[in-house]
Amino acid sequence: MNQTTSKALTGFKYIYLIAFFALLSGLFHPLITNTSFDGVISGVLILFVGLAGGILLYRAATSENNRIIFLGSGFALMAISLFYIFQFTGRA
Repeated sequence: MNQTTSKALTGFKYIYLIAFFALLSGLFHPLITNTSFDGVISGVLILFVGLAGGILLYRAATSENNRIIFLGSGFALMAISLFYIFQFTGRA
């Protein structure tokens, strides 16, 4: 596989993730109710913070060195994402 194809596949992965997170965050609600997209953008950002935490936890499980750093930062990002979710829904 050449470098151009590899970059195209990497770009497609990120576009797919953004589209999936936008749909998961309720993309169609602002379209139907004619309101602002601020909630969708915030939801996508919250999901990306949680995804980054999950990736760091995966790296902690597969890495021999820096395991403690990956674990601490992964759990910290997951906790931040959970806090943002509670803040966003008005329960905090």
